[in-house]
Amino acid sequence: MPSVRAERPGASALLGWLTDPEAPRLCLVTDAPGLLGWFAAHGPRAAGRHRSARALVPLTGRTALGTAWAVADHLGVVATSPADLVRALATSDNGRAARTVLLLPALHAAAEPEAVAALLADLARLGRVRLVVEARPGTPEYELLAEGRFAEVDADESTAEPEPPARPAVELSDPAAVCAADPVTVTTGYVRDPDDAHGGLRAAWLRAGQALCAARNPADRALGLLAVLGDGADPRLRPALEELSAQAAWRMRWSRVVGDVAPPWPGPVAALAAQDGTLLVADLGGTVRLLAAADARPLGRLDHPVTGRVTALAPAPDGTVLLLDERGRLHTLRGREPRAPYLQRLTEAVSATLTRHPGTALAAIAGSVVVGDRLGSVHAFGLTGLHQAALHSGRVTAVAAVESATPFVCSGGADGAVRRWTPGRDPDPAPLAERSSPVVSLAATETPHGPVLGVAWADGTVELHRVERSHHVTYRPGPPVRAVTVTADGALVVGLEDALVRLERRAD
Repeated sequence: MPSVRAERPGASALLGWLTDPEAPRLCLVTDAPGLLGWFAAHGPRAAGRHRSARALVPLTGRTALGTAWAVADHLGVVATSPADLVRALATSDNGRAARTVLLLPALHAAAEPEAVAALLADLARLGRVRLVVEARPGTPEYELLAEGRFAEVDADESTAEPEPPARPAVELSDPAAVCAADPVTVTTGYVRDPDDAHGGLRAAWLRAGQALCAARNPADRALGLLAVLGDGADPRLRPALEELSAQAAWRMRWSRVVGDVAPPWPGPVAALAAQDGTLLVADLGGTVRLLAAADARPLGRLDHPVTGRVTALAPAPDGTVLLLDERGRLHTLRGREPRAPYLQRLTEAVSATLTRHPGTALAAIAGSVVVGDRLGSVHAFGLTGLHQAALHSGRVTAVAAVESATPFVCSGGADGAVRRWTPGRDPDPAPLAERSSPVVSLAATETPHGPVLGVAWADGTVELHRVERSHHVTYRPGPPVRAVTVTADGALVVGLEDALVRLERRAD
C-alpha cells in the first residue's frame, strides 16, 4: 500500500481506527474530500481471514431505501426496507457483515440525508458492521449520527469538494427509460412520487429494487420488473417489458403477484414442489394449494393434518405426498393408489425416526426418503437399508433427490455449499455450487436434457444448473426467495412472500 501519511493524511487516522478492536463501530470523516474513495481504491479487495473488505457506497442522490438496498447487497442479505435491513442483520448469523467496512461518502448529498443518517445510526448500534461516514459538522444528519458513540477523523484538507452534478430526470412511466436509466435516480424518483403509480411500474420497482439496482443491463431490469408486475398494471407495460427483456438469459412464462385476481395469487410461499404437471404450493399457515404448472390455474388444495408451517414437500412417484413440518416431523398424504406394504413400512420407519430426531430437510424418490439434520448429515432411507453422509458444516437446509439411471441426492446447507452424493458411495469432493450465504431451497429432477438443479440462497440469488454439463444461469428476483422447484421440462419456479414466478431459460 502507498504511504498513507504522504498521500492522504486522513488515511493513517482511518487505519488506526480500523485496527483498534476497542474503537466505536462508527467513524465520522470531516474535511477530507475524496478520502473514502481513495481509501477504498487502495484497500484490500476482499476479506481474508484476518482483514476486512472495504465496500464503497456513495450516498449522492440516494434515499434511505436505496441506501438499504446497496448496503444489503454488500453484506449478502436481502432487504425490502431500511427497517428490514436492520432486522436481517440483527437476526442472522452474517459473517460477511463482521468482515466488511462500509465506506459511505457524501452524506450531505443524499436525497434524504436525515433518513439515511437514521439508518446508519441503527446499523452502528447493532455492532455487527463498521461504518465510515463522510458528514458535515453542524448539519442535522451529522448531529443525528453524533448522538451515539463514534470516532472522528478530521484531515483538515483544504481542497474544496465540488457539489455533485444534478442527476438527470427520468420519465418514470416509460419502461424503456426506466430500464436504461441510473437505478439510483429511478429509485429516488419513485420514492419522491408516492401519489403516481406510473402504470404499475412504481410498485414493481419498489418490490424488486435491490436486484434491479444491481442488474448489469436494461434487459435484466426489464425481466425483473416483468416478474413482479401485477395484473392491474397498464396493459401496455407487459408487452413492452417482454420486448425489452428479449436479451435476458430467461423468458418469464407467467407470474402471480400479491393482489392479482385472474388467476389469483396463491399467497405467500413457504415450500414448493412439482408433480406431473402440478405445482404444490405451501403457504405460511400450512395450507398446500395445487396449481397448473403451465399457467398457474388453481386446481384445489390438499387435505392434510399439518398445523403450522410446512417447511418441505416431497411428492413420491405413486402420488403420495410427504410433508415436513416446522418441528421436523413427517406427515404422509395418501396418493392416487394405495401404497405398497413395503413403502408404507419405510415411511412409518422414517416417521418414527424423525419423532426422536427431527429433520431439517426432506426429499423422496421411488423407494427412498432422504432427510437432512441440524448437524450437517444427510440420511437416505431405502429398501436396501440406511445410507448416511456428513456433507455440511452446520445445519442441512435443503435436500433434493433425482430419479435417474444412477439416482443421486443434492443437499444444501447453512454453510452455503450445494453437494452431490450417490447413497452408498463417497460424496463428490467438490461442491456443485457455493456462495457465502446459506442455501434456503433446492429442487432437482430428470429432464429430456439431463438432470437439472434449482438452488436459492439467502442473499436472494437463484441458479438453475444443468448438472452433467457444469453449466448454470442466474436469476435475482429482488425480494427474499422462500422456495424453488423445477418442472419436468426444466422450467424454474421461484416462490416469494408476495409473488410466484415461472421462468424458462432461453438457450444453453
